[in-house]
Parts: sequence; C-alpha cells; structure tokens
Amino acid sequence: MKRKRIIVMGFMGSIPIAGVIWQHIHYLVGLQRLGHDVFYIEDSARLPYNAQTFDTSNDYSYAAQVLAQLANEFGFENRWAFCARYLPGNPTAGLRLTKIQQLYLEADAILNVCGTQEFNPDLLKSDSILYVESDPGVEQIKVDKRVRSTIDYLSRHRALFTFGENVGRKRFPVPLHKLKWLPTRQPVVTDLWKTRRAPASTAVFTSIANWSTSGLKDITWRGEKYLWSKSREFLRFVGAPKKSGEPFELATDIKDAKTREKFLRYSWRFRGPHEMSVDYWQYRDYIRRSKGEFTVAKDQYVRLHTGWFSDRSACYLAAGRPVITQETGFTDHYGNHGGLFAFRSLGEIAEAVRAINADYKKQSRAARAVACEYFEAEKVLRDLLDRAGI
Repeated sequence: MKRKRIIVMGFMGSIPIAGVIWQHIHYLVGLQRLGHDVFYIEDSARLPYNAQTFDTSNDYSYAAQVLAQLANEFGFENRWAFCARYLPGNPTAGLRLTKIQQLYLEADAILNVCGTQEFNPDLLKSDSILYVESDPGVEQIKVDKRVRSTIDYLSRHRALFTFGENVGRKRFPVPLHKLKWLPTRQPVVTDLWKTRRAPASTAVFTSIANWSTSGLKDITWRGEKYLWSKSREFLRFVGAPKKSGEPFELATDIKDAKTREKFLRYSWRFRGPHEMSVDYWQYRDYIRRSKGEFTVAKDQYVRLHTGWFSDRSACYLAAGRPVITQETGFTDHYGNHGGLFAFRSLGEIAEAVRAINADYKKQSRAARAVACEYFEAEKVLRDLLDRAGI
C-alpha cells in the first residue's frame, strides 16, 4: 500500500475517558503500522471535559496534557493538535493553526471517528473526509425523516462507514435514500491486549458501562421509540447471574438505590468505574483480569437489527476473554462458533456460561482468534481505505 497522509479526528482529549481513548488509539496505531503518515487532530467548538474535576470549561490545558501523554506513549509525538474553536483566534496546543490548515489541504484521508467532528471553514476545504459511524440507527432514521441538517452533513463526506454491518441489508428496516453506507467495525491492535496470564480462579464475567444515557440519542420512528441507553436491556436480563449459577460484575454507577438493590439480589457485583475511566491502563488491566464479558446492547441496535458490535467487547476478545453479548445481527457476519456467544434469552446466557466453563482454555483461544480474524486493526483499516478509494 502506498504511503498516505492521514488525519484521525475525534474527541479523546475533550472526553478523556478510557474507552474513548482506546477507541481512537487503535485507529492511530493501526494506520501507523500500515506505514502511513498519521496525525491526530481535535478541532471543535465543544468545551472539553476534565475527568479529574468532573466539569467542562473553556480551559483546554487538561485535554492538551492528555494528548501529549498519549502521543509520547503511542508514537505520534509532534503529530497532534487541539484547536479550541470556541475561543477567539482559535488557539491551539500541539501543532499550530497554520499547520492544521495545511494538513487539511494535503491529507489523502481524514477520518471523522464516531462522526462527532463538526465542520468549519478550514476543514471544508478538504474533499477527503470519511465518516465513521459507531452508533448506527439514529442518522439513518433522521435521513428517512428528511432532517435537512443531517442530510447536508453526511453528504459533505467522501464516504460513509458504519459499525452497523447490516445497514442497507434486508433485515435493517430503515430506508437509505440513495446514501451509500459501507460496513466497517472497530479496529483493535490485538497485541496491545494479549496476555499469557490466565484469569484467577476467583475471576468473574464483567463489563464496563455508562448506566443510563437515555435522552441523548433516543429517537422516535414510525410510531415507536428507540432508546440509546443500555439500562433497560440490563434490567431485562437482570436474572442472568442466578440463571448461570455464578456472580457477574458490572463497573458502572447506578444512582437509584432500588435498582441497585434489585441487581444485588440477583447476584450482581458492582465496581466503581471512575479509576479505570481516567486510567486507560487500569481499564485494560480490568478487562485482562476478567474471566470474560457479559453485556447487553442498546435497544436501538437490537430492534433495528443493525449488526453493531461493541469496541470494548472486541478488546475482551483480543485479551483472550470470551464474550457473551446480546444479538444485534452481528452473527450474520461472525461469532457463535466459540469464544463469542450471542444471546436473546436467559437460557442462552446460561448455555454460553456452561460452554465456557467446560473448556476455558479452548474458549479463550477461540476468543483471541475471533479478534485476530475480524478486528485486527491493520485488516480493518486497510479494507476501509481500499473501499474509500484512498
């Protein structure tokens, strides 16, 4: 592959929590390993969040500190920038604004990771912007509802990619209105997660989640409301640990005492998420110390049969930790052949737990094999660039 100049745009400085950081790092390192000239740029009018003080403000020094540290650890020193578009003069950390403007003009590809990058006059001079959607369903519904701002925004991209691998297929019900969506999935640099250490005998199935995000991207379509939160799906399967005969652990923060008590009655354990949220190495260690992952998917992903798969679950697989997750249609493409189990019912969860316990070493190897076959960063990103015509 010919060496290209590629910009990754995202929000790991402005929302510096571990899951977000790893999601972006996999793009950067994967593209580097393909031999490309890679830069990371945040250029937003959104105020950054400080994960230590728990607030947002126009002070971007913490975001700059995080990005500088990540650049040193993952090999993009002197190739990053944070531009505060919300302040007069658009001040920057890292690269200067003139360099950012030059890069926009020269880049062979600009990856709009998670589709969160808003346009500005400098960025609009590029015709090489690739939309990479991690949350399928909402944008397709907005297009079907003729939301002009969404249609205009998507149309400014050279190509549209989505983690919803069933978008555009018969089982995905939302019309696309001539927009061409290309399937992709989360790239994972699998060797960053590999461990030779088996989990302790006391290890349990775990997951990490924001408890309730309802309202952020909830949407009504054809008389039905589709929720963006996982909380309702976790409540639907609250009985999973008791049905499986062993405790599960969830790293999350449930504020409601009655809800928390209900989970405790069904043999759930809780872990405070804050430390691992601000320390991406602790986040990785938590996953690697787990027996495997049990998790659910958001209501939107399930009922629209999107084919979506979690970037965090892909990291569990890369660590050789089997995953039991709710069916979204991803098994149309991979999974359910060892290491990765989809479920629709409590009985299927219990069956998956029994299969994993019956031969853990085999299931661990299978999990790792799924990650290497379907999520390896160099494979995923080479395919993405090829299909975008880069």
